[in-house]
Amino acid sequence: MPEGVILVADDDAAIRTILIRALSRAGYEVRATGNAATLWQWISAGEGNLVLTDVVMPDQNAFDMLPQVRRLRPELPVIVMSAQNTFMTAIQASELGVYEYLPKPFDINELTSLIGRALVEPLQGPAAVKQSDEMQLPLIGRSPAMQEIYRVLARLMQTDLSVMISGESGTGKELAAQALHDYGKRKNGPFVAINMAAIPRDLIESELFGHEKGAFTGAARRNAGRFEQADGGTLFLDEIGDMPMEAQTRLLRVLQEGEFTRVGGQTPVKADVRIIAATHRDIGKLVRQGLFREDLFYRLNVVPLRLPPLRERIDDIPDLVQLFLTQSRKNGLGDKQIENDAITRMKQHSWPGNVRELENLVLRLVVLCPHETIPVQDVDHELSNKAEIPENTGMNLATMALPQYVEAYLHSYFQDFGQALPPAGLYQRILREFEGPLIEAALDATAGNQLRAAELLGLNRNTLRKKMKELDIIVDRRSKQVNLSAI
Repeated sequence: MPEGVILVADDDAAIRTILIRALSRAGYEVRATGNAATLWQWISAGEGNLVLTDVVMPDQNAFDMLPQVRRLRPELPVIVMSAQNTFMTAIQASELGVYEYLPKPFDINELTSLIGRALVEPLQGPAAVKQSDEMQLPLIGRSPAMQEIYRVLARLMQTDLSVMISGESGTGKELAAQALHDYGKRKNGPFVAINMAAIPRDLIESELFGHEKGAFTGAARRNAGRFEQADGGTLFLDEIGDMPMEAQTRLLRVLQEGEFTRVGGQTPVKADVRIIAATHRDIGKLVRQGLFREDLFYRLNVVPLRLPPLRERIDDIPDLVQLFLTQSRKNGLGDKQIENDAITRMKQHSWPGNVRELENLVLRLVVLCPHETIPVQDVDHELSNKAEIPENTGMNLATMALPQYVEAYLHSYFQDFGQALPPAGLYQRILREFEGPLIEAALDATAGNQLRAAELLGLNRNTLRKKMKELDIIVDRRSKQVNLSAI
């Protein structure tokens, strides 16, 4: 039976009742109050083994009281609850040394498990508290999907662990990396970002590690690479999945040894950087295909973080739209509002370009709409005229021919690189990405029968086996999932 006195503070009587009943059933003694003054009296008197408090109390914000609690009773674990559910709430909670931050509503079973761990684990010291209220929010959203992102980011702020951020293009991977830097222990150091997909293959090592004068044609002077530029700070490796294999080998050696040499140099240079990587590609699949080093993947993927696409967090659209309207106003583009029906229309869109697509739409509407309040007709016109790339989210693709779908996909792929071009070898990469799903679909359709799958594909059986080995396709107990007559 667990032991401990839990001090509960929440101005909502119904929530207090629920917590008292749940924690009492779990075996804890509970003392509950609706104000911060009573909570502070209990704490200052040495009562309680754990504090569970809402952030916003009628007489005082719990965050204002927490520094006093830590000074008086540094061993006392505190769990904060909040209905505000913003990124800054999670960050402030982390900075003030709370044991955990729970966005409302939360699961009671999760809470009781947290309390059990908090009562036996040593408490970590708090970080220096910032005046976060005046800072611009780097991430926006109150949806459950974003709440988990905030909690993970808050836990990572005071560490140097490598993070692998995955997510579709336009989901805000660089914003998440920037937040980890700006609110972390390396915030006073530089944040250096490099897009691996935008650098010519033969210049990647020079870009990362620098070069000595005369190292190659055109190297007129010594040049510091991104590792040196990020010394004491954070190096953000965007689109790491497009890094060529030879550069992956060099990067792995640097991460293992903590030092590197410039191209054409002999003297080792120390590398004191935190690595954050990001990709919109399936790195696990690239590892299986032999296109990405498995040992480097494990070095980078210490903490995986997946950013949800906008279609999984449509409730965040109103907040995001207001943010973009505010930014456009500050940039002198106009002071516009937007109709509620227009927001509703936006929630019905699939957003293949994610938050970036939404931002571009809002800015375009601000500039082009002649009215002070943007009507739903303008939003509908813009969204209806925009060619979309269908997502694999249950949408019916039967109306789109395969060449059209591939053309739309490639158009979006090239757009991701802006004015630059994708890395060399695009033909083989696209073929490999298409071959795998095609062969797996054939195997699913034939219940794993390789002979029938080879006949279906028009391949020699040995050729099919060779391709399955190259693509790391494993034959298991496949059920018939594809209608053969439709292929």
